[in-house]
Amino acid sequence: MQKPADSAAAEESSGAVLPDWLPALLAGERAALARAITAVENETDEARLVLQAIRGRLGHALVVGFTGAPGAGKSTLVSAYVGELRKRNQSVGVVAVDPSSPLTGGAILGDRIRMTQHAADPGVFIRSLASRGHLGGLSRTAARVIDVFDASGRNVVVVETVGTGQSEVEIAEIADVRVVVNAPGLGDDVQAIKAGILEIADVLVVNKSDLPLAERSARQLAAMTAQRGHGPGGGHPVPVLQTSASTGSGVAELADAIAAIGRRKRPDPRARTRRLLQNLVLERLRRALTDLPVADLDSLADGVLAGRVDIETASHQIIDQLLSSLPKQK
Repeated sequence: MQKPADSAAAEESSGAVLPDWLPALLAGERAALARAITAVENETDEARLVLQAIRGRLGHALVVGFTGAPGAGKSTLVSAYVGELRKRNQSVGVVAVDPSSPLTGGAILGDRIRMTQHAADPGVFIRSLASRGHLGGLSRTAARVIDVFDASGRNVVVVETVGTGQSEVEIAEIADVRVVVNAPGLGDDVQAIKAGILEIADVLVVNKSDLPLAERSARQLAAMTAQRGHGPGGGHPVPVLQTSASTGSGVAELADAIAAIGRRKRPDPRARTRRLLQNLVLERLRRALTDLPVADLDSLADGVLAGRVDIETASHQIIDQLLSSLPKQK
């Protein structure tokens, strides 16, 4: 099988042998997609080669992020939205970020269980990722998994955050269209303002619209968006929609709204790459800080307490020490 030109160039520049299943990944084959995602999530050497090879294949998929507080029915709504996309002949990749198992560290798979109706559909690929303690509502490798889906030819990549509520604005960094899901009468509208979630929403949804207080919650959110003005992209108000994922009510309208916003906003792989760079830098600095001898930290702490050095200077000394300890890229 002939290698794509960009893959051959990547192999030549790196001096490493690319996986022989890479062309199958670029052709959208499920087995190769599963293998690539596993490599990327586990951050293997093979993953580095794959990510380098696909860099010229990004920016085609529309990335739609679903976020919101627990109990709003995000997973069921995502499943209904995926079903609507399939009616429209769109191929879909789903990144469902689940809480980590306290025993294995892997994803608990709650989101995937709610989407079993799509398991036999070749046009849908669902992957659960463990949050592994990451506090931004996403997995640390989520941006890279999105890129793999994008390179494999999926039309839409849906990302569902873990549902931690007040720390999920990170989805704004990697999604082209952000959907904030609220439940009626649970105070999610107030919580959204406190957390800044409202500010990142392209679409606001009151799910479980068959329950009492749904109308009131929708009116409250509409009033809040009117006070704020236009959406995060500027120039367009944020739609407030009511859905019932269990009955399918409002799901087609939600898909229409997302598609309209997606046409206005070009997919931005640079934003995902920026987030990836930030995460890699922070993770390596965290590891280096963990490995720093306690005696070195105690020495600086004693200097601060004794007034020999101010705390800002001490922090810069630690940063310098961390940077000098990082392994150099070959």
